Amino acid sequence: MSVSPSLSPAAAGAAGPAPTQADLLDFVRRTAADTELIASLPLDPEGRTWVRLDGPGGSEAWLIGWPPGTGTGWHDHADSIGAFLTASGELTEYSLAARLPTDGWKTLELTDGVDRERRLSAGQGRAFGHHHVHEVLNESPGRHAVSVHAYYPPLPRIRRYSRTGRVLRLEQVERPEDWQ
Repeated sequence: MSVSPSLSPAAAGAAGPAPTQADLLDFVRRTAADTELIASLPLDPEGRTWVRLDGPGGSEAWLIGWPPGTGTGWHDHADSIGAFLTASGELTEYSLAARLPTDGWKTLELTDGVDRERRLSAGQGRAFGHHHVHEVLNESPGRHAVSVHAYYPPLPRIRRYSRTGRVLRLEQVERPEDWQ
């Protein structure tokens, strides 16, 4: 994994009122259409690469490169809302259509029917609310994918999970200082 300095795409809005999910989705859509920015992301054949962007209204935004076969693992963005969109290639999102307790648990047994799968090819994305549990994967055997992500408020923490069948287990809580 590599970290690059922030970029300020023309699509970034000035700070103002707190952005909504629709605002974040509009931002990632406009940013993904900036072909020069998308092409500027260095791609690594071994691991994901990313560049921090200036998001709208004080949001945190990222341009992320996904080599074939890479993914995030199950996680959520805690109290942040967000949006992401595939700029090139295709990503798959597996998510849970269930409201989970926000704190105070380590293991949950999920009910039937909560699993969702979305294939997001270039130009497709989605917005999500607080405590959205998902994993994002580039399942292509030979093609990189690039995506744009935005979160508000800026990520206070990410909770990482493991999943075996219907059992979801909280494994770790990461904070921004863990990502330095």
